[in-house]
Amino acid sequence: MIKELPDFPTSDFRTKKHMKKILLVEDDANLGLLLQDYLQLKGKFDVVLCKDGEEGLRAFTKQTYDLLILDVMMPKKDGFTLGKDIRKINAQVPIIFATAKGMIEDKTQAFNLGGDDYITKPFRIEELLLRINALLKRTDNIGKKEEEKQTSFKIGKYTFDYTTQMIMTADNQQKLSTKEAELLRLLCVHKNEVLTREEALLNIWHDDNYFNGRSMDVFLSKIRKYLKDDPNVEIINVHGRGYKLLIN
Repeated sequence: MIKELPDFPTSDFRTKKHMKKILLVEDDANLGLLLQDYLQLKGKFDVVLCKDGEEGLRAFTKQTYDLLILDVMMPKKDGFTLGKDIRKINAQVPIIFATAKGMIEDKTQAFNLGGDDYITKPFRIEELLLRINALLKRTDNIGKKEEEKQTSFKIGKYTFDYTTQMIMTADNQQKLSTKEAELLRLLCVHKNEVLTREEALLNIWHDDNYFNGRSMDVFLSKIRKYLKDDPNVEIINVHGRGYKLLIN
């Protein structure tokens, strides 16, 4: 339970495409709904709520999340077991464990399992929000630094050099346009993950209007042709979301 639930602000709403996606796994239905409503009404988050660990794991495997909040004491699969399973799939996504226990052993276990933070019930919702924002800011900064550093990518039998805008194989080279190179780099950074259509448009064209979208479709078609000779490389459309560069 939470000690205090402040008034919900009604300003600063954002469309879902600009929101951070949070997976909240909490077996207390009332608390789960309160947290989901509050975080969504803050205008910053799109929150998926699951009632137990098994449902939470299924939800995690279906889409990409920016942060997870896992209750520890849950039926079917407890939060620590869920966190351990998730870390086998994704070692980077931030995890906050929430539990009614405050023992040092539980905190130690939470961090040993790869948790990034730990909050003890009952807690103030403002404290949870501060922890969420701090973790997201940290991971955003790390991600940006890594993206800024990497300019060379291995794509199956191809090597892509973003600096020279070249795709190379042992016996061939393909020069890319600036937009093609920027788009391929984003796909590489999100390799085997969904690159949303909106993120690509805003990063490269700085506007996600219809005409820019049609232009991006043309560039994607050209990039697919450049990579067509390797059957282990594929750029797929993810219906209603965006694109995924698959490298087997």
